Amino acid sequence: MAAYGAVRRRRQALWFWVFTGPFVLGLVLFTYVPLGWSVWLSFFDAHNTVSPTDFTGLDNYRQVLGDPAFRSALGTFALFTAFIVPATYALSLGLALAVSRLRRAQAFFRSVFFLPTACSYVVAALVWKLSVFNGVRFGLANTVLGWFGAEPVAWLSVTDPPWYWLVVVTVRLWLQAGFYMVLFLAGLQRIPPQLYEAAAVDGARPGWQTFRHITFPALRATSVAVVLLLVINAFQAFDEFYNLLSDARGYPPYARPPLVYLYYTALGQGQNLGVGSAGAVVLALVIAVVTVVQSRWSGLGRREA
Repeated sequence: MAAYGAVRRRRQALWFWVFTGPFVLGLVLFTYVPLGWSVWLSFFDAHNTVSPTDFTGLDNYRQVLGDPAFRSALGTFALFTAFIVPATYALSLGLALAVSRLRRAQAFFRSVFFLPTACSYVVAALVWKLSVFNGVRFGLANTVLGWFGAEPVAWLSVTDPPWYWLVVVTVRLWLQAGFYMVLFLAGLQRIPPQLYEAAAVDGARPGWQTFRHITFPALRATSVAVVLLLVINAFQAFDEFYNLLSDARGYPPYARPPLVYLYYTALGQGQNLGVGSAGAVVLALVIAVVTVVQSRWSGLGRREA
């Protein structure tokens, strides 16, 4: 029996690696190896090469941290986060509450709101740029403004006021609100109905009072996870910025998020992969610090008494 048990365990281990081995291999080759290589490059003078030999120590980090363009990119991220995180949180939570109260066609509306999640960021940015917020009078937004006698607005080239933020934020809202709505729907389904029944017995009125004292506190864990994902995704913003704001002349000097800065640093005219890698490491550390601080502040993973 002992020999049979050992053979069975070895067989199970073999099948485990048969099914998971390719995924582990792909994760190592396409994720961990590039990450390690990027950290290694950040300590070398890597102009136009990925196999440098001139060790520079922390010079690349000093250069990227001393670059006003990189600090401006971090400021752009902070501003984008200030817009997109609360807006997406409020919209997705509102959609989840509305869909959860539907008695009919709930699956239909859930699918309708979730469907934009499957759309490519590049395609969505081009649709927003060419059809909705086109800078001429034929765009949807300018057509609506024309109905009220207003002049067309060059949405993506006007910096005072910075109308381009409206374009960037709305396309991201359209793309990701449905995904976070599904997360909130899952959180709403985990709330025991007995809580609402007990609140009704105690005289709580349905609506804002029930939401404030029962629904919202019960969604605490989901809310923390949603905010964390929103902040991390805001750090990774690239497609919508690049495809909305760049043109044949290149990318404008304003509204450059960190990934756009790193793209032009590492793959632009300078081809400075060392400084680009150092910027990527700094950005990864910032994301890690923000995530840890936010998790500790919100008590994520803490056992409730």
